[in-house]
Amino acid sequence: MVATQVFAAIVILGGLLFFIPRWKNRYLRNKPFPSQWRSILMANLPIYAALNEADKDKLCQLINVFIASKRFVGCGGQEITDEIRVTISAEACLLLLRQGWSVYPKLYSVLVYPSSFIVERDQQREDGTVAMQQDHLLGESWSNGKVILSWDDVLTGVSNFNDGHNVVLHEFAHQLDTASGAANGAPPLRRNSYASWATVLTKEFKQLKWRRIKRHKSVMAKYGATNPAEFFAVATETFFEKPRQLHKKHPQLFEELERYYGVDPRDWQAAINS
Repeated sequence: MVATQVFAAIVILGGLLFFIPRWKNRYLRNKPFPSQWRSILMANLPIYAALNEADKDKLCQLINVFIASKRFVGCGGQEITDEIRVTISAEACLLLLRQGWSVYPKLYSVLVYPSSFIVERDQQREDGTVAMQQDHLLGESWSNGKVILSWDDVLTGVSNFNDGHNVVLHEFAHQLDTASGAANGAPPLRRNSYASWATVLTKEFKQLKWRRIKRHKSVMAKYGATNPAEFFAVATETFFEKPRQLHKKHPQLFEELERYYGVDPRDWQAAINS
């Protein structure tokens, strides 16, 4: 009898743990979207005006969930405002328009600096010794539930949505990537998509490495040749900000990213430039 009651309690608890986050998510996304937040979108995110009404509505719902579930922390004297919350959330959620309703469940905090920030790391020298190295960064994605961003560079990225450089898209592509358990350039995919994804992205990554070595031009930033994880993040930036150029130069890569993200940013780019 006792064992039966314990089992029933475990089942009920498991059900609550499963359904409560989903109920909360549904409640948050259906909250009215504040008019002042929409004004921020119109002012700071040119791509917003290019979205159709259904995508605008979903983006706003995703933003509601993001802002309610993530903690924004000002660093280096940066004050956190609604402009910061809405602008960063909007760009992060742009990647999720066709990804269902899960809003970066493993992310808990967004740390925002006024401008580029310094990170100290151990760097191994050729002789085997280790020295402290200082890196100036625009953003960084951590696997422990944090993303760090430079607000100046966030604004630069959103104001010019066709230069192929966007720190928010880049760092949140890393968050999608690590959702599979490792930062390896392969986010969670449909089972029948892994083979073509691996074939195409491996080939494109090798080509970018070759272009960097030969100092040839590329539509993608050469930083993407660092490793497969950085390649996916850079390819994501290029897909959303230079979709026509990416489709022309790297059609197979474009098709893989289009299949994964479920959108064709060429339509948005045409609306922005019209």
